[in-house]
Amino acid sequence: MKIKENDILTIDKYINEALYNNKTGYYMKKNPFGKKGDFITAPSISILFSEMIAVWIISFWENLKSPKEFNLIELGAGNGEMMSQIIKTFENFPLFKNCCKINILEKSPYLKKIQKKKLKNKNIKWLKNLYKVSNLPSIFIANEFFDAIPFKQFIKKNGKWYERNVKFYKFKKPEFLDILCNINEIEKKIGFKISYKQKFIEYSPYAIEYMKIIAEKINLNTGGVLIIDYGYWNTLMKNTIKSVHKHKNVDLLNSFGEADITYNINFNIVEKIFKNFNLKINGKTTQKNFLINLGILKRAEIISKNLPFSKKADIYFRVKRLIDKNSMGELFKVLFATNKNTTFKTGFIN
Repeated sequence: MKIKENDILTIDKYINEALYNNKTGYYMKKNPFGKKGDFITAPSISILFSEMIAVWIISFWENLKSPKEFNLIELGAGNGEMMSQIIKTFENFPLFKNCCKINILEKSPYLKKIQKKKLKNKNIKWLKNLYKVSNLPSIFIANEFFDAIPFKQFIKKNGKWYERNVKFYKFKKPEFLDILCNINEIEKKIGFKISYKQKFIEYSPYAIEYMKIIAEKINLNTGGVLIIDYGYWNTLMKNTIKSVHKHKNVDLLNSFGEADITYNINFNIVEKIFKNFNLKINGKTTQKNFLINLGILKRAEIISKNLPFSKKADIYFRVKRLIDKNSMGELFKVLFATNKNTTFKTGFIN
């Protein structure tokens, strides 16, 4: 899409163009991960993060009665680091490994090339969409996936709802423009009254579509979905949109296509959506509790034994970044949903 003078785009369309335009989109033309990029994700901070996820996957597979064939689907694999480390852990469990069919859903051709280089000869299937997931028991992993999906914003003024848009001008930067909307029509599509007791709404119709397909697959074939992302549980929604470039917040309307655009997931809404699609929430906690419950501190102790002080300190420094409440530990939340017949609490029992 070519944006012209006086064009008006809803926020989600603006984000979609900024991040996923085939030629100019932020995620379509560069690797945003790492120190030289714009942000660092947990798998790049410590391999122990990916190890814990791998152990959790194996435990959940056993809970599903160790199916002889099952799908593992990573949603948005970034630079491939997490899946690379997960597969290394799987090597220690040959029976499990032989049952596991690995799938990756990745929208960015640029990142897909990076993933394929890092994960070559690993027998992985890259999916065009989630409908391509075969009908087997399926475990979906979404680490910092839903925060990168375009989302809408609505604001209530004088008892009326307005949708937030962006208007483009020829010689000056774009501006926000709020346009009156019919919230009832929007709520019909969503399936519940998202505006109830709200003054501001932030949600992604694209994310709901993903969740719907995931729920259909889980209800048909059994399995579950594990979501790890930064967000909050409050029932009251708030404006959390931000644009990030070189690890710093930048002007959202002044960095079109050159910076990431993200928001904090309202996990209360995610919970409602999954319940609407007949899934059961089997666990919800912080990243700190989840990783500690899975044994990340014990694992750090084991691998750092007999190492020089500097290497031992580095291991614990990285783990601290993952679990400290002033870092990622409490900012990131974890939610686990399954069909109604499955009960699995590993990682979520405090």
